[in-house]
Amino acid sequence: MRQVVLVGLMGSGKSTVGSLVAARTGRVFVDVDVLIARRTGKTVRELWEEGGEDAYRQLESDAVLWVLGDTAPAVLAAPGGVVLDPVVRTALASCFVVWLRASTSTLAGRVHPGDHRPLLGEHPAETLAAMAAARSDLYRELATTTVDTDTLTPDAVADLVVARLHADRPADD
Repeated sequence: MRQVVLVGLMGSGKSTVGSLVAARTGRVFVDVDVLIARRTGKTVRELWEEGGEDAYRQLESDAVLWVLGDTAPAVLAAPGGVVLDPVVRTALASCFVVWLRASTSTLAGRVHPGDHRPLLGEHPAETLAAMAAARSDLYRELATTTVDTDTLTPDAVADLVVARLHADRPADD
């Protein structure tokens, strides 16, 4: 079974939908931000402030690659920026990648600056728009399927992901 990886900007629903998809498919759920916090004993903001963006991005990449290397089928909530790493993009090629896409206004309404969102700054909508411009082509390129989450509940998004996952599976699986 291929690993299921949810990608998208912060606020797109990766953590919420990922846990629902994992429960519905009998897979382990891994939220990379939580995994990193458990491994290091530090918040995203603390790690960001200690080592900067480059150091944190390396932690993200290493964690994603570690999970993808495991043989246990998982649903992975990938950090939004992990698609910037070409090594991770190569590894994602063998996965079932779901781009959870939402408009900037929807995302801005869902996210709140805090410990785990050091990039948001004073103007979340502007920051998210810039991120979308920089990453959308990468998400599109990697995605096995895309789900627009603007008007859907997390349960409805999870239902679509599971249905598309089953449709992608070979008949003898």
